Amino acid sequence: MSQMTEPPILNRLPYDIVLNILTRLPVKSVIRLRCVSKSLYSSITTPYFISTHLNHTKNDINRDNARVIHLPFSYRPTIPDCTVALDRSFDTISEIRIPFDFPHPNAQIVGSGNGLLCLAVLVYGNVIYLWNPSIRKFKKLPDPCLGNSRFVKMGFAYHSENNDYKVVRILSPPSSAQVVEVYTLSSGSWRRFEVSLGANGVYYYFRRSLLPAPLVSGALHWIAGEGEEDPKDRMIVSFDVNSEKFRKLALPPGQNIDAKNLETHISSFKGKLAFIRSEYPGRVFSIWVMREYGVDSWTKLFVVPFQRISRCTAFTECGSLLVFSYNYKNRIKSGREFVLVDVETLQEKNDLGIQISLSAATFMESLVLLDGANVVSY
Repeated sequence: MSQMTEPPILNRLPYDIVLNILTRLPVKSVIRLRCVSKSLYSSITTPYFISTHLNHTKNDINRDNARVIHLPFSYRPTIPDCTVALDRSFDTISEIRIPFDFPHPNAQIVGSGNGLLCLAVLVYGNVIYLWNPSIRKFKKLPDPCLGNSRFVKMGFAYHSENNDYKVVRILSPPSSAQVVEVYTLSSGSWRRFEVSLGANGVYYYFRRSLLPAPLVSGALHWIAGEGEEDPKDRMIVSFDVNSEKFRKLALPPGQNIDAKNLETHISSFKGKLAFIRSEYPGRVFSIWVMREYGVDSWTKLFVVPFQRISRCTAFTECGSLLVFSYNYKNRIKSGREFVLVDVETLQEKNDLGIQISLSAATFMESLVLLDGANVVSY
């Protein structure tokens, strides 16, 4: 890339003021300015600059400009493009091509944090990528030690204490111990350990959900149960990203999972843990929120009715519930209709241009991974 001419004003301002200005610019502008001089390049790629730029970006995010990124769930070998959209309306901002391939279809967004995405095929979760589309860089993770298994659960999170990122894989067949693998971006390697959550073991809720494991109060969360493969008594298992300790949390009162529930999910709503339950026969969604994390403070905040049986495919931080229902002609399925509902106002939006189910996660532009080792630029 040819070197840019340094703007004259940069020569007349103190260097610390120049850097302070740059931390407030959009990502694309900062990336271009790397080519101005070697000193700017060195400064822009430091962890301090990247973190400062990230903090300014976070402070500018509000309910009206918050973004999500979603990836269609496809059975075809070719992975479709991702779409960046507004959280509240799912109005498309841009389409982004995924610059790497998976050996199997059905790739999903495992999670996101500070603009960094984790993508994997969850059924064959050995192929995992970290990707920052804003700076056009990605990293393929080394193969984990645990093999493919239908009993693997995954999560991705920002490790706030160390300014690091972690990918978590849990192998948990119905036995007394579960095997955990943790990948840290700073080390570039996996660690493995075993943990027991009870004499009867823990069986995770493996019914397919496209909602990423939510990161709330520094912990990842999954729905699970004790003992046999289909236990009646369910709970939420949390994994503290900083301490790497597991904890059991109770579901909302009277909300055990049984045959009358078409689906049950957990997610994050405005920074709090949310529990989403579809009541039989699938025409009503109840949304509970844990007011105070870690204590019995569940409150049913929203009840969202639908005219037809619906299924949840995404729930965003700002409270946008994306569901689909089947259209029928002469009692034969003829396609899906997707509806976006603001759970606070119950305002619905149709004609979203969405044709198939998708996985979605919060998204923001950032410089994360700019200083990473063994990353691929494209």
